[in-house]
Amino acid sequence: MAAAAPALVLKHRRTTLERVEKFLSSCYFTDCNLWGRLYGDSYPVTSLSCFLTPEHMPYEKAIRQHFHPVKVGDTFGPTWWTCWFRVELTIPKSWLGHEVHFRWESDGEGLLWKNGEPVQGLTKSGKKTSYVLTEKLKEGDLWSLTLYVEAACSGLLGAGKGSMIDPPDSEKTFSVTRADLAVFHRDVYELIIDMEILLGMAKCLGEGNQRSFQALYTVNQMVNVCDPNDPGTFSAARTLASGLLHQRNGDSQHVIHAIGHCHIDSAWLWPYKETIRKCARSWSSVIQLMGKNPQFTFACSQAQQYAWVKRYYPSLYSQIKEYVHIGQFIPVGGTWVEMDGNLPSGESMVRQFLQGQNFFLQEFGKMCSEFWLPDTFGYSAQLPQIMRGCGIQRFLTQKLSWNLVNSFPHHTFFWKGIDGSRVLAHFPPGESYGMEGHVEEVLKTMNNNKDKGRVNHSAFLYGFGDGGGGPTQTMVDRLERMKDTDGLPRVYFSSPEQFFSLLERELRAVLYLGMGNCSWNFSMAPIPTQAQIKKENRDCEQILHDVEFLSCLALARSRTFQYPATELQRLWRLLLLNQFHDVLPGSCIQQVVDDALKYYREIRRNGAHLLNAAIRSLGGRRSSSRDLSFSHNLFVFNTLSWDRTEVVALPGVNEIENLVLVTVPSMGYTRAPPPGPPPRAVRVVQENDGSVTLDNGIIRAHLDSMGHLNSLVLISSDRETIPRGVFGNQFVMFDDVPLYWDAWDVMDYHLETRKPVTKLDQALEVGIPGGLRGSVHFSLQLSNRSILTQEIVLDAACPYLKFHTEVDWYESHKFLKVEFPAWAQTSNATYEIQFGHIQRPTHYNTSWDWARFEVWGHRWMDLSEHGFGMALLNNSKYGCSVRNNILSLSLLRAPKSPDATADMGHHHFTYAIMPHMGTLQDSGVIQAAYNLNFPLHVLPFEAAIYRPWSAFSVSSSAVVLETVKQAEAGPHPYTLVLRLYESHGSHVDLWLQSALPVQEAIICDLLERPDHRQHLTLEGSRVKLSFSPFQVVSLLLILRPPLL
Repeated sequence: MAAAAPALVLKHRRTTLERVEKFLSSCYFTDCNLWGRLYGDSYPVTSLSCFLTPEHMPYEKAIRQHFHPVKVGDTFGPTWWTCWFRVELTIPKSWLGHEVHFRWESDGEGLLWKNGEPVQGLTKSGKKTSYVLTEKLKEGDLWSLTLYVEAACSGLLGAGKGSMIDPPDSEKTFSVTRADLAVFHRDVYELIIDMEILLGMAKCLGEGNQRSFQALYTVNQMVNVCDPNDPGTFSAARTLASGLLHQRNGDSQHVIHAIGHCHIDSAWLWPYKETIRKCARSWSSVIQLMGKNPQFTFACSQAQQYAWVKRYYPSLYSQIKEYVHIGQFIPVGGTWVEMDGNLPSGESMVRQFLQGQNFFLQEFGKMCSEFWLPDTFGYSAQLPQIMRGCGIQRFLTQKLSWNLVNSFPHHTFFWKGIDGSRVLAHFPPGESYGMEGHVEEVLKTMNNNKDKGRVNHSAFLYGFGDGGGGPTQTMVDRLERMKDTDGLPRVYFSSPEQFFSLLERELRAVLYLGMGNCSWNFSMAPIPTQAQIKKENRDCEQILHDVEFLSCLALARSRTFQYPATELQRLWRLLLLNQFHDVLPGSCIQQVVDDALKYYREIRRNGAHLLNAAIRSLGGRRSSSRDLSFSHNLFVFNTLSWDRTEVVALPGVNEIENLVLVTVPSMGYTRAPPPGPPPRAVRVVQENDGSVTLDNGIIRAHLDSMGHLNSLVLISSDRETIPRGVFGNQFVMFDDVPLYWDAWDVMDYHLETRKPVTKLDQALEVGIPGGLRGSVHFSLQLSNRSILTQEIVLDAACPYLKFHTEVDWYESHKFLKVEFPAWAQTSNATYEIQFGHIQRPTHYNTSWDWARFEVWGHRWMDLSEHGFGMALLNNSKYGCSVRNNILSLSLLRAPKSPDATADMGHHHFTYAIMPHMGTLQDSGVIQAAYNLNFPLHVLPFEAAIYRPWSAFSVSSSAVVLETVKQAEAGPHPYTLVLRLYESHGSHVDLWLQSALPVQEAIICDLLERPDHRQHLTLEGSRVKLSFSPFQVVSLLLILRPPLL
């Protein structure tokens, strides 16, 4: 072999870099460069045939279908169908001793089946376009075989018509552009990886770095030495690379923990059913990698996805369990799905962990120790307490790197919740959960770390994600080359447990302590988008709450009643699935919305059946009867933990409703009273100018002919709530055109396009003229396509004014809000979150304040100065803001991507305005918002029970008894779980009283595991509890079995 010509002493950096790039390019000069020699001889498949089906068909059924011949280049479709291919192969005898690959390229995702087992995903955009048939063909190997490819008529990221997030093209077709056998040159591949790493070092270390030039000169010399047509030259080139790559780091070098990862959105730009196959495609590829790379580890979250694979791909699931036992396949997260971090209720968040952790314990023998939520739109300030209550003290996420205005100041820190609980949080500094193992990425991870000097470890999540795909062999090989190379951070193939354990040993208590919500800005994500999904979520949370409570009462009273644990688990899991972070927020395609609404209907339907079953066991009749008279016993049930006095409608003869004012004890029932006048009747007075005054002795509201609230007086103090010269219930429209992420982003400049709605469709008219209830109604024309109709209702004894709203909404890139100015001066507003509340500024003094122009809250927000305030309540909305003294509730949006029909159609929702003296805590705002969301149940009974009865009550208004359910695994079926939380932000001692036959009370965690360190003593039928601010406490109550 002739000696290589000496390298030039002086080199032009750009031309040298580009020379190496072209030598490795898959696009340029492939006739003479190294990439062009990656494969040698190729051979066509013997036979290619297929059949199309609109259903997702099991393998056993699919292979029995009629296949017809096709050829490479033929198209198949339409979108969301499946094309099964039968591929018959014959390997040429001349390839003996060679590595042989089956190559498949298609713009649709594929799953390769061999001998009846799923063995690998085949996804062009996921860089999995070949399958290794044999690493060295031997005489005894099979020369002929049949494979099947299950090809989805959709790509890795769906089937958008145009851009990725456009609505799917329902008529899109897909094609196979390659199906053949080829000889793979492993020596070429290894040389390419070496040169890739050196090229990356030369480019990314920078012109001022000595190692950059060493890498540049070395890789240039490798090009000089290497003749792509002469494999004999490869060894000398690799020796050059080895000399540089094997120069070691110093002891102080930053350590990167490489963890294989494959974020699979449970639904997003594809429906749920496609995610099931994405899991199989991705995880079968991962299993294959594990067999070849014992150092390779893979972290995988979402119990729901494991459950899908267990059901639909049992053999793959068996392999997963084997690698979980070995320690390479690592379940993480502890939740049923990677849920949205803002919108689920506190109880829903608990159930995410309860269902997830129990699944992982049952299937794999252990629970997760870290919460894994890389891709969500924000993080509730109650998550640290919920995590710790579920056995988790570590948190990993990434999405805050998307912030457009404020860069989050830390990558590793202790996050403190509103109750004082804290967890160790880490955001990978590489700002991605889908790295590919490039030099640029590992250097960014090291250099971007904002906690230098305190933290010398960073997580590095690699593998194609969002649409699945996962790690590739190339990624693993790149990282293997960089394990300990001078100039680069040290790379460990690690696990979340190893990573966080090292952090904990290194950190101790020196890190920043952050408290409160972690928010994603510049926008606040798709909080108002897909309003129907959000309403259904709120309603279904309420339905399951009530079913569980009433089923517990039935369980405690009847030996024959079977608590519907299995069905409730199924319904909860449907609800939890729909809380996935692209479903509940609304950033998904129409097919996903349709699936979600179908699941909500199932929860409603089956929840109603379960509710009726519990009521019948308690002594009730079927509540579906429409022809009822007062000769029957009608009872009113209250599922909340305080007494309630409200107006309810009783069913009467011929569907005529009768209004009554009823007081129902805490978590109990009372017999409905006969109709009669209230102590203080509602007065309704209409003036000559069309305006109307509603007065119930607590509040007095004056409305003009357009439904504007001109005045709202708290009668006890004669305090006006609405400032002079302005009015509340002002509907406003905004232009809503983001920069790109249509359903996701609300940009600050939308506030510059504010347009009050001024066109009246039907003037204010009196509906119910007074007595127990007074009401008025009107309608507005929002545009020439959209109409808003509203009934404003004031009930006797009610401290708030209700606005029942219906909207026929047919807009494009518009945003509808309603505004209420308050006559109060304060710099902070208060918003309900899970199990508590937080304060946010009402001004834009800093960029952090300005970026929160649109925020999230749950059932209420409040603006209070000392001694007086106003709360805005709602039954299904989550987007809100308070700027200066104006409370704004976000009602509807109209994005067109990824769902062109998002929010189009009919909507109905309710909000309410509540003025109050004193603090929001002392004035009952929290209870009022619950009351608005949990209506009283009017149910027919035949049993001879007449006295009011309360199952549970608490002696302090600061504590909410949120949940009553059967224990997941108590000592016997008559073990209940009670979950309470302190809602005021105070320390409080109280008594929990129960009318049920309680034998024993035990403190437990959120996973219902007893905590015997804390002893509770029953004093008759009550137990004393202590709470710190916003603390969540769970109890196990063991009941005596009922006698009958």
